[in-house]
Amino acid sequence: MSKKTVSKREFRDGVADKKKPARRPSEKVSDGLKAKPKRDQNAAPKTQAARAKKLVVRNPNQKIMERARDLKEKRADLESFEPVRLQKALAASGVGSRREMEEWITQGLVTVNGKTAQLGDKVSPDDQVQVKGSVIKLKWPDRLPRIILYYKQEGEIVSRDDPQGRVSIFDRLPQAASSRWVAIGRLDINTSGLLILTTSGELVNRFAHPSFEVEREYAVRVLGEMSTDQMKTLTEEGVMLEDGLARAERIYEQGGEGANKWYNIVIKEGRNREVRRIFEHFGLTVSRLVRVGFGPIGLPNRLKRGQFYELNPAEVANIMKWADMPLPGSRRRR
Repeated sequence: MSKKTVSKREFRDGVADKKKPARRPSEKVSDGLKAKPKRDQNAAPKTQAARAKKLVVRNPNQKIMERARDLKEKRADLESFEPVRLQKALAASGVGSRREMEEWITQGLVTVNGKTAQLGDKVSPDDQVQVKGSVIKLKWPDRLPRIILYYKQEGEIVSRDDPQGRVSIFDRLPQAASSRWVAIGRLDINTSGLLILTTSGELVNRFAHPSFEVEREYAVRVLGEMSTDQMKTLTEEGVMLEDGLARAERIYEQGGEGANKWYNIVIKEGRNREVRRIFEHFGLTVSRLVRVGFGPIGLPNRLKRGQFYELNPAEVANIMKWADMPLPGSRRRR
């Protein structure tokens, strides 16, 4: 039976999926897509969010555009991929979260090559995986990942599920066709600024895992003033918080008006509310917190609140080079 042809734009925006009959949560899933979970009856109504606008920039020069097209078309050889844990492969294929996949494996709902899977099992591109009786087409990172920069606004959360029905950044961003956006590090609801999202789980790990000590840069407005000695203590000795020692790589004053002072601070951790707690340690209340940089990426000057910008393939390749990750078609390091 012939399949109806849809445009890339329809596929990307999920238009084609909307025309299909809705599946109940108990029905089969396929091709890495999962049925939507039932909404909690006690949850607050979902707040409607306007779609974020895309920052339009001029096309780069001809040489960069040609390189970008070449990178976009390259594919890695599937035989070069090492086996990965089953729950990781399923999550990366959009079936659900890694925790959900672990629960389903434990419940015996997943099979690999006809045998009931166990936690700890690994899969490779040649393996056939079924979830709840339906064959899943696993997605492997055989092409260049996508990366977008979003200027998060205060009042938005970085989560897909929220019982309180608050606006999520995922409600505002475009869907990633055949994959899903993963945020690299979170920002709390009262923090704004640079939020990086990608379709590559490995890239998320390279940015966010504490072992890589990637710098995060923030602009902070506080009520009060930090002394030179306090800034020196923070960078040389650090301060003890309830969850351990916190130290800044750099901190300097950036002016301000009246009792409000602005500071620029760089840290190498992403603990919950760490920057706010550092200033509270010195008796200073943070009235505004903006992330302006994360690793090699800075908040673009032209990017306005609530806007997003998608890196072109050449820019993505530069980020992967910084992260020491192989490009599609290149040999993977052993």
